[in-house]
Amino acid sequence: MIDPVSSFAINFVAILGGILLLIVIGGLIIGLIIYQIDKHQTKQTIRRNYPLFGRFRYVFEHLGEFFRQYFFAMDREEMPFNRAQRSWCYRAAKDIDNTIAFGSSRDLRIPGTYFFLNCPFPTLKEDAVKNQPLRIGPHCRQPFDAKSFFNISGMSYGALSKPAVQALSRGAREAGCWMNTGEGGLSPYHLEGGCDIVCQIGTAKYGVRDQQGMLNDEKLKEKAAHEQVKMFEIKLSQGAKPGKGGMLPAEKVSADIAAIRGIPEGQASISPNRHPDIASIDDLLDMVSHIREVTGKPVGFKLVLGSTDWLDEFCERMVSRGIEEAPDFITLDSSDGGTGAAPMPLMDSVGLPLRESLPALVNKLIMHGLRDRVRVVASGKCINPTDVAAALCMGADFCVSARGFMFALGCIQALQCNKNTCPTGITTHDKDLQRGLVPENKSVRVTNYHRHLANEVEMIAHSCGVSEPRKLKRKHAAIVIDSGRSVPLDILYPEM
Repeated sequence: MIDPVSSFAINFVAILGGILLLIVIGGLIIGLIIYQIDKHQTKQTIRRNYPLFGRFRYVFEHLGEFFRQYFFAMDREEMPFNRAQRSWCYRAAKDIDNTIAFGSSRDLRIPGTYFFLNCPFPTLKEDAVKNQPLRIGPHCRQPFDAKSFFNISGMSYGALSKPAVQALSRGAREAGCWMNTGEGGLSPYHLEGGCDIVCQIGTAKYGVRDQQGMLNDEKLKEKAAHEQVKMFEIKLSQGAKPGKGGMLPAEKVSADIAAIRGIPEGQASISPNRHPDIASIDDLLDMVSHIREVTGKPVGFKLVLGSTDWLDEFCERMVSRGIEEAPDFITLDSSDGGTGAAPMPLMDSVGLPLRESLPALVNKLIMHGLRDRVRVVASGKCINPTDVAAALCMGADFCVSARGFMFALGCIQALQCNKNTCPTGITTHDKDLQRGLVPENKSVRVTNYHRHLANEVEMIAHSCGVSEPRKLKRKHAAIVIDSGRSVPLDILYPEM
């Protein structure tokens, strides 16, 4: 006689075996169906020639990004940001030890590598001074005294999720830096944290547009009435897609986003590739003056430089019209800037990198006596102290970063910003994925990241013998050129 335990075990094994047999049979049937589908379809050659097995190529191709990032790429190999760069951001955001041991893993022979030229007698801690607020828009009714040299670059609500915007807004307030709304318009989530805000006006004029997509002065006044809104930025172009407007997929255009932007719900939001009403230098300066008059606040514009031959005419027009009508600031983006979605040819091959365009712009402003009137904001891959300090050396008054603060929020560079599947909840409107991003916790990381970056840029400045970061000049840094040798920036890009 079989005891109950043995009977249960025999029955369990029999049931388990039956289930496994069904799975195997079901798998064979599904495999046969897929085999027939692949064999008779005409769209993909690999699947037609190698039915069923050809599908593994596409699986491996999809998994390749993951395996390269976590298993095969060296610390300094990945693009757009390598593991060493991301690791610094994560450690800074978590407020943990950022020191390293034994020696640098950075290859010092690669063209474009920066060196800072330390002096024999660095600035003592007691002789250092804290970074002072810098005034933007001295001729405005309401000028802006910006507290920090490092700030949050334009990221739209829509491209970013609601909790991501909330976390950035709260973190920026605690850090004392400004937050740029991006071209998606001013949302309640930008305002709720209490930080200083730069309201960006993109080519579609989201949030300040009439039904024809043109600038609406009444809506502009509504935005300017918020005390937190300190400046307005006209976006001409951005580094990842110069000559192309913003691209928000239909699945991201919710009722909330549609109301904020003033567009139909559930339809893809594609901005014009330039402002229809800005077709010349005078048009641009007219627009700057108009928005400044309506709002009473500083107004500038953002662009990525390609050709530079128009800069002399641009500066001459500013001088001839009177420096009061000049833009209060220019945000200069880099060809290696980021975005949620852009065509590959624009992202890969159009525009100048910051290390070339920034000294060119600053030199033109110096030549025409406009350097003290127009503030320069550097953007584009400024996520680590080295890149920020280098931009300050080349003449920037401020630096802004978008992806650096995304790393502070927990971005893992999954490269899914153009989809609704961001695994960290930063660039998705999937509520389940957003659950992992808690604004109260992530805002602290935003503040930590800003504090550590500012402190380490100050440390670089002190090593070079100056008391604070904005006193860094081109003579304080060198860059590696194609020969493998480094050349001081003041020799490579002499001030005019």
